[in-house]
Amino acid sequence: MSSPTLAADPAAVPAAQRTVLPGLLLATLGAIAFSGKAIIVKLAYRYGVDAVTLIMYRMLFALPMFVLLSWWAGRGKPALTRRDVVTIVGLGFSGYYLASFLDFAGLAYITASLERLILYLNPTLVLALGVFVFKRRVTRGQLVALAVSYAGVLLVFGHEVSFTGAHVALGAALVFGSAVSYAIYLVYSGEEVKRLGAMRLTGLATSVACLLCIAQFIVLRPVSAMAVAPEVIWLSLLNATLCTFAPVLMVMMAIERIGAAVAAQTGMVGPLSTILMGVLILGEPFTAWIAAGTALVLVGIWLLARSR
Repeated sequence: MSSPTLAADPAAVPAAQRTVLPGLLLATLGAIAFSGKAIIVKLAYRYGVDAVTLIMYRMLFALPMFVLLSWWAGRGKPALTRRDVVTIVGLGFSGYYLASFLDFAGLAYITASLERLILYLNPTLVLALGVFVFKRRVTRGQLVALAVSYAGVLLVFGHEVSFTGAHVALGAALVFGSAVSYAIYLVYSGEEVKRLGAMRLTGLATSVACLLCIAQFIVLRPVSAMAVAPEVIWLSLLNATLCTFAPVLMVMMAIERIGAAVAAQTGMVGPLSTILMGVLILGEPFTAWIAAGTALVLVGIWLLARSR
């Protein structure tokens, strides 16, 4: 019934396009910006900085923006309850502090391409947590999707281990832990999103994570460790703005226009953009193994989205 209606009203089609096309563009740009984080981290590691210091600088620059976001999204809303505060601290710890730190640490050992493929397993981890935590049933189609996705990651992982060394296993384990930590955040944030809204929750939880990362540096490193190469400062500023805060806004705005499902499928451009930037900027090799692994992961996630 909707198609004839649109056809009968010529003005309706441009109006729909004005909503959909900007949404697709925002989702695509957000996915590409998110994927650039791994490239910036790998570049910063070339200047001898460690994960604790690097993530501190990223979160130090991002903190004012997320505090402003949480204030803006919370205008006119009810004050936070004690339950809200406890939940936000827990979600900030899991979804943005621990996930970010494990990801940064893992990137010291593996390529940006493998890191992005591992993180892209996130929907499969959310599905697995739903099975173990909420006793949800898994269909045959979902099992096939999981098998295809993990086959792709294992293909690239096996190739890197054979050519780079055993330390790839440590890096892959750290990044996989990051994906698990963020999946926990996604599973448990649903109810809080309904209460506070996605923008407000993201701003508050990320602000908590920023403070935790800064506190971690204060505890583990001397003040003198803040003396890093100027390039690290500029890369961290770029990471905090272009690859952290801006993508959050773009993806949220995209979801408002085209919905979460379409935005998530558009995000499949992320692994491809990471591989391309890794080749062009970092000089990482692009082999048939990486191409095949990436294709398998993307097909698996696509199958999982269809099965749902």
